[in-house]
Amino acid sequence: MKIAILGYGTVGSGVFNVIRENNAIIEKRVGAPIEIKYVLDLRDFPGDPVEPYLVHDFRTIIEDPEIDIIVEVMGGLKPAYDFVKEALLSGRSVCTSNKELVAAYGAELISIAKERSINFLFEASVGGGIPVIRQLMRSVTADEVEEVSGILNGTTNYMMTRMREDGISFDEALADAQANGFAERNPAADIEGYDACRKIAILTSLAYGQQVDYQDIYTEGITKISEADVAYAKAMKRGIKLIARSYQKDGKVYAMVSPMMIRSKNPLYPVNGVFNAIMVRGNMLGEIMFYGMGAGKLPTASAVVSDVIDAAKHRFVNIPILWSTEKMTLGAKEDMQGRFFVRVPASEADKARELFAIHKTPEIAEKPEEFAFVTKEMSEKAFADACAKLSVIASIRYE
Repeated sequence: MKIAILGYGTVGSGVFNVIRENNAIIEKRVGAPIEIKYVLDLRDFPGDPVEPYLVHDFRTIIEDPEIDIIVEVMGGLKPAYDFVKEALLSGRSVCTSNKELVAAYGAELISIAKERSINFLFEASVGGGIPVIRQLMRSVTADEVEEVSGILNGTTNYMMTRMREDGISFDEALADAQANGFAERNPAADIEGYDACRKIAILTSLAYGQQVDYQDIYTEGITKISEADVAYAKAMKRGIKLIARSYQKDGKVYAMVSPMMIRSKNPLYPVNGVFNAIMVRGNMLGEIMFYGMGAGKLPTASAVVSDVIDAAKHRFVNIPILWSTEKMTLGAKEDMQGRFFVRVPASEADKARELFAIHKTPEIAEKPEEFAFVTKEMSEKAFADACAKLSVIASIRYE
């Protein structure tokens, strides 16, 4: 079987290398050899092993009847969406790592693949090499999913780990992440939470079988987390993590991405550095957790190639994916319940006690000029209304 790879960046070159180096074991698992025929990229790579395979025009690939599977690892929506849709309409299965594409058009592309008895597979779009999507599609199908949550972005997790362990500032942690290749020059997608938001939108769509638009998910990044916040968390034997979460309650599904102070007993607490961890709770299964490298050239490429193997083994047989084009209306953020860690000026301590009905605060190593406290459980709306009457220095959701 012959395949084409769209894009020769970090992941594309990884897919190219994995298929070439592990070709013998891949052939055993498929029952037939997998051969790369084309690699599409606008650039030239003189002297690179990819050079004989390079083409610069997508028409070369789409008009070649020998191509059975197309791997899209270009990223972004344009021209990736147009290329993937045309590939599926032409009867080729597609495997992708493109979280933006899957979050925006996953339901439509799955529907096209189903109509043509081919496959649109996207294991690598969430969690890099962690096989969480395959488990949601096939291993948790007997359960009603009650919650999906976790650390879905390695860059922010690395930064929060450095801030906690080394006492450095947010800006220093970001510069360090960029220097080590964990953060892009423009890091907004990571630090503002957009990357984690797209991933939880994909997982929620799969968990509940309807299209969840990532634009509908309240998203808060880590840009407001300070050294003082981290110090408070350490004093309370807690850690701050960027948590992406969706859950079902009273017949509605709620979703959010935000920093959270989590307990040391939480299984996500020891997940540090660039690692990701995803927890799924089913009504019969209970809690299961998936842990591993959430990004990186070879882990992501390995997940893409596992999809290529699946697509090759199911040629002209659609692998069912429960994700309809019907849009899900999420529960209102204002109705979500939780606790909050809050810092206000010391001069507003009495006012804060009155607004939040605080009688006793946890043991917190306070700054003399501040009053820090943890609220009881309350709605997001009630919390926002109370905060509007205070000069809040910082607030973080609290497990």
